[in-house]
Amino acid sequence: MNIPFLDHWRKRREPDPSPLAAAFGRDPEGVTELLAECELLRARVEAAGVALDDTPRSLQELDQLPPRWRDDAEELPWFGNDAGLYLGTVIVRNVPGAHWRVWPNGGPVVVLESGREIPVVEYGVEWAMAGAPQLSQVYAEAAEE
Repeated sequence: MNIPFLDHWRKRREPDPSPLAAAFGRDPEGVTELLAECELLRARVEAAGVALDDTPRSLQELDQLPPRWRDDAEELPWFGNDAGLYLGTVIVRNVPGAHWRVWPNGGPVVVLESGREIPVVEYGVEWAMAGAPQLSQVYAEAAEE
């Protein structure tokens, strides 16, 4: 049985990659630098006296901050997003073989040399909202692999 409209329905296209994924495909170094900016996080923690220098020690200092960012429900997810991007930046810059990958939907993850993908943004949002997992602990686990 030949039903023409079913032929079109069956021919599903792959969705276009997100703008971030497309940009990562063209300029991975530029997107890596963009992901490392974390402007909101840097501004808020600098006011608390913490310098984010892309080292594992700075993750420990972040873990020790009182969670005042939870007072602003509107800003909280953005703060968590930046915390996750910062965690990813520290891992990429300090763990040999670690690198960024951007999923077609635009979600950035860190890939370790073993092939394990770390959803750093998810961890950052969870940390900002609940305090766990600690960013320094996620880094320590990534560094062990």
